[in-house]
Amino acid sequence: MKAPGFWYQPAGPLAALLSPLACLYALGARRRQAKAAPQGAGIPVICVGNLVAGGAGKTPVAQAVMRALRARGVQAHYLSRGYGGRLTGPLRVDPAEHCAADVGDEPLLLSRTAPAWISADRLAGARAARDGGAQALVMDDGFQNPALAKDLSLLVVDGGAGFGNGHVIPAGPLREPLADGLARARAVVIVGADRTGAAVQVAGLAPTLPILTARLVPDAAVAAGLAGRPVLAFAGIGRPGKFFDTCRELGLTMTEALPFPDHHPYAEAEIARLVDRASALGAVPLTTEKDWVRLPAAYQTAIKALPVVLAFDDPAALDRVLGTVS
Repeated sequence: MKAPGFWYQPAGPLAALLSPLACLYALGARRRQAKAAPQGAGIPVICVGNLVAGGAGKTPVAQAVMRALRARGVQAHYLSRGYGGRLTGPLRVDPAEHCAADVGDEPLLLSRTAPAWISADRLAGARAARDGGAQALVMDDGFQNPALAKDLSLLVVDGGAGFGNGHVIPAGPLREPLADGLARARAVVIVGADRTGAAVQVAGLAPTLPILTARLVPDAAVAAGLAGRPVLAFAGIGRPGKFFDTCRELGLTMTEALPFPDHHPYAEAEIARLVDRASALGAVPLTTEKDWVRLPAAYQTAIKALPVVLAFDDPAALDRVLGTVS
């Protein structure tokens, strides 16, 4: 699904027209949180979530949290709903057995670096992971899910998109009112240049909430291997333009830049045409890691992925926020 364009423009007549429905949506979100009785998993739970519908860069932040916990000797596991997969869990992702159609692209990607679990029932998944040896959990998404108690929540903001027009669904991209979400967070992580004034908005509503800034750094070896070679770039993520901007910043020559919907399930015939198109242009087909794990297995060797890692502007900032959670 692609977010409506007016969500990320100054609020206008359409947002105003939909504001009564947005009020009902916000009321429902508040009631859900107020009526909830979150239950613990018996181990620390760190949630990496966001406030808008669509992608914000949660997965690289979750990976950074995992690295920080593992550096402390904490045997943490990932927990995800498994969006886009057919299996409901709870189950531990096995990259040798499961594909993105089974468990979703994000859990499959995360399982490369640490044990990852999926479960439509987050509480059941958390307890299954605990029984499977997890000493802590890093949740990719799930901030609005009240069933599982969180020890610490980080809110991720895409610096290029911010909070959109500031309205709640369907008048804007917010899953709940901004102030409500900030009140349950321990810190905000802004990924990329803050082009929308998100930090100012956060500071105005939650002046004591730490704001961490970070950027996505492409893998240097892969980038060097692509230098001087034309690429056909494609991406089916929350904001494909971010990936294309990264390619431009690396100085890559893009013969074409093809956007797809977030979590797009690539069909074999579709990818065959894309590979043929790249070949005709003398270009390397290039995509994100999250897209690459959704590709038909027969075509993965023909398509290059550009890995990225999250780098904090203040390397010690995340450790300060995590504090003694372990």
